[in-house]
Amino acid sequence: MTGSEERNIVHIDLDTFFVSVERLINSKLIGKPVIIGGNSGRSVVASCSYEARKYGVHSAMPMKMARILCSDAVIIKGDAEVYSKYSKIVTGIIAEKAPVYEKVSIDEHYIDITGMDKFFGCLKWSKELRQAIMNNTGLPLSLGLSVNKTVSKIATGEAKPNGEMEVPGKLVKPFLDPLPIKKIPMIGDKTYHLLRSMGIATIGTLSMIPVEMIKKVLGNNGIEIWKKANGIDSAPVKPYSERKSISTETTFDQDTTDIKKLNEILVGMVERIAFDLRRKQRLTSCVTVKIRYSNFDTHSLQKRIAYTSFDHKLIEVARELFQRLYQRRMLIRLIGVKLSHLIQGTPQLNLFEDTPKTVNLYQTMDMLRNRYGRKSVIRAIGL
Repeated sequence: MTGSEERNIVHIDLDTFFVSVERLINSKLIGKPVIIGGNSGRSVVASCSYEARKYGVHSAMPMKMARILCSDAVIIKGDAEVYSKYSKIVTGIIAEKAPVYEKVSIDEHYIDITGMDKFFGCLKWSKELRQAIMNNTGLPLSLGLSVNKTVSKIATGEAKPNGEMEVPGKLVKPFLDPLPIKKIPMIGDKTYHLLRSMGIATIGTLSMIPVEMIKKVLGNNGIEIWKKANGIDSAPVKPYSERKSISTETTFDQDTTDIKKLNEILVGMVERIAFDLRRKQRLTSCVTVKIRYSNFDTHSLQKRIAYTSFDHKLIEVARELFQRLYQRRMLIRLIGVKLSHLIQGTPQLNLFEDTPKTVNLYQTMDMLRNRYGRKSVIRAIGL
């Protein structure tokens, strides 16, 4: 709440976004079960249509299993660049019309329209924005409008597919109470099974449990989950800005020609900025390595790559560029790395190429870094 004023927060989610974009490009896919993901035996499902979901297919499922469940599905590898282009069009339409908006992923936005009801009905404004996006892009989307981010996101989920829902302040509890606890954004599989083992099935039941008990079972996270179950969420809509690149460089105290040391420093630098990239939900498609010799001559080389935020891929490219760049065997005083051509990208986009094992490994490492500091998990070579 801002003072006594009730907030009005809109949540917009593009329905089965990757599939919808593919259907814009190829209308023959409309009405068919479509699965987006890699072609290798170890690939996983990045996204799928509602028609495929009826067969039990879902995101992050091994592609082998998805093919067994839905043998008639049209399998498409997916194109992060095309999806990013359409995402930017949607963001551009929102930016033109919205006072404050936050882009949380390639297919999801929050908009704060608090106070707009004095001049223009909030629901009317939201409906018109949704219509403008659909008219300009041809993409289906769902929309939720309520007093905070949590309730508006849950409302969007209930409005799907291709619908809209408003939950005014006085109806928040009656709206949330009968819903299953899985609808709360923070509740993953582990937390869900733990709460279900305690006999908690609905949001209403969860909201009535004493907060101290929830904290004992789930720690500090439990307090946040309990608040959300009670329709409480003061998180602001953070104004969005598009970052074009992310970089780092190291100037040495003493100029060096120690190739082993230079490679180790390079690996550590890439690892750090790749972690920042994932934390900001970005992917890069261009790596640049820069060196400055002791006589201040500066040289750089860049290479375009498939979109990624995984450091094992970026390290490989950076080392190759350094090897090509460092030809003169003179003393080096500075080395730098830049990742550019950034797009908004969730781990889903990495699923086009990588195995679930790789994705899970990175998620675990990043979780440890977020909890214990970025230096808690690093490659031995980068020490």
